[in-house]
Amino acid sequence: ALDPAFRTKSRECANPYGLGDAGIKIARRAMEEPLRQIVSNAGEEASVVLEKVKEGKGNFGYNAATGEYGDMIEMGILDPAKVTRTAIQAAGSVAGLMITTECMVTELQTEAGGAPAMPDMGGMGGMGGMGGMM
Repeated sequence: ALDPAFRTKSRECANPYGLGDAGIKIARRAMEEPLRQIVSNAGEEASVVLEKVKEGKGNFGYNAATGEYGDMIEMGILDPAKVTRTAIQAAGSVAGLMITTECMVTELQTEAGGAPAMPDMGGMGGMGGMGGMM
């Protein structure tokens, strides 16, 4: 589902500082990452496969199970576009919130597991000393 997104040529942005271009480059690189990871896990060189897939047209892609290139639909490889689109929308929403928020709060990960145990109540005596309080 991401193939058409990273195959298309990006338009020049009207921003004189090039900030829009940087965002497009980041998004395009992020869309390439699933293919890069699949190819790396298959033991192949990700950059070589990615360039070959970019040169292809239509449903052309790479089958990591067989190491072959071809029409993904004919090879029986389907990518659920709605799942991919929803994931990109959610990531964009979170990124937008992070950009517009002045402060983010997260949990600090520590190597020690939790707070230390509470010490005992030494010298306090038991409940038996309450005598005639009731």
